[in-house]
Amino acid sequence: MGVYEDRILPRLIDVVLGTKGYGKLRRRAAAGLEGDIIEVGFGSGLNVPHYPPEVTTVAAVDPAASARRLAAPRIAESPVEVTYVGLDGQDLPLPDASVDHALSTWTLCTIPDAPRALTEIRRVLRPGGSLHFLEHGRSDDERVARWQDRLTPIQRKVAGGCHLNRSIDQLVADAGFELTHLARFEVAGPSVLTSMYQGVATPLPE
Repeated sequence: MGVYEDRILPRLIDVVLGTKGYGKLRRRAAAGLEGDIIEVGFGSGLNVPHYPPEVTTVAAVDPAASARRLAAPRIAESPVEVTYVGLDGQDLPLPDASVDHALSTWTLCTIPDAPRALTEIRRVLRPGGSLHFLEHGRSDDERVARWQDRLTPIQRKVAGGCHLNRSIDQLVADAGFELTHLARFEVAGPSVLTSMYQGVATPLPE
């Protein structure tokens, strides 16, 4: 990880995705979480204030050291026990069936091998567990989607590997999850960035 990805990009994300409006979306995505959870793409801890009171522990996965420093005050103010457990969502250093739920917000766009990360999340979930996600991705508008395809190579270079054009619902379903809730909506901003996927998914039986 280079200086830009480790020190500069996390601060930009903290500002851009740290607004009150995004906070409401984070709260909606975290609703229903309880017990022991894993958060892939923990970042600067912007979700911490929005965990439901039923959440007791969080296993945090994030590669950026500067993001951890930004997260420290939010963790200190929260009653939830947060422990960093790894750097890479593609290889989670946790036993099988070891967490109650998983949370991912604006992360699946960036992980190089998103199907592998989703398979890992599925592996560590306990029976009855679920994945809660809030992501941006491919637009339903074909004209916008074509621009997303054109711009993704540039976006990946300037935004730490972020893909504009991933169909998040399809990624989750292809990884062996059943979508029990899915909301599609737009937020303010450039159309290539504003198509949102917010949902809950449960692992299908083996």
